[in-house]
Amino acid sequence: MFIIVGLGNPGSKYDRTRHNMGFDVIDQLITRNHISGPFSKFHAMYGTGYIGGEKVVLAKPMTYMNLSGQAVRELVDFYKIDPATELILISDDIDLDVGRLRIRKQGSAGGQNGLKDVIAKLGTQQFTRIRVGTGAKPADWDLADWVLSRFSPEERKLVDDAVLRAAEAVETVVKDGPDRAMNLYNR
Repeated sequence: MFIIVGLGNPGSKYDRTRHNMGFDVIDQLITRNHISGPFSKFHAMYGTGYIGGEKVVLAKPMTYMNLSGQAVRELVDFYKIDPATELILISDDIDLDVGRLRIRKQGSAGGQNGLKDVIAKLGTQQFTRIRVGTGAKPADWDLADWVLSRFSPEERKLVDDAVLRAAEAVETVVKDGPDRAMNLYNR
């Protein structure tokens, strides 16, 4: 069993913003894999189904980005999974170029506050994460304004492709493991 969590902020005013890349990938996975739901529990909206014959729970925390760890902790505890081998977390990353993916099996939060809260609540950095690049903050922008901004039409084309590739990467992790996904999608 896998728990797959996409980080983002709830509410239509945050739809398709840089900070909601995790939500966008979860939406893509729901459509691609006919996941049932949504249900509301664990401080999250979630659905259940199968990817490649493996049972999965796909979730979007409703706690806002900086408190995402609460929902992840509740999901991990309820389903009694091992985060090191059965948790996949998807988030945005301003340190990656727009549309670039980075998959890791462990590591620091790298300044991403939602990821930082998940690590704090789980007490471990050992879980698979897929980061989707949203581009560096311009010098004259406030960080909060940048991550809550929307993409230009040119960037959106790259991001839409990245969301699709990130969904494929999640499916690869579930079916073939994170090493295979890293070989295919970390470029």
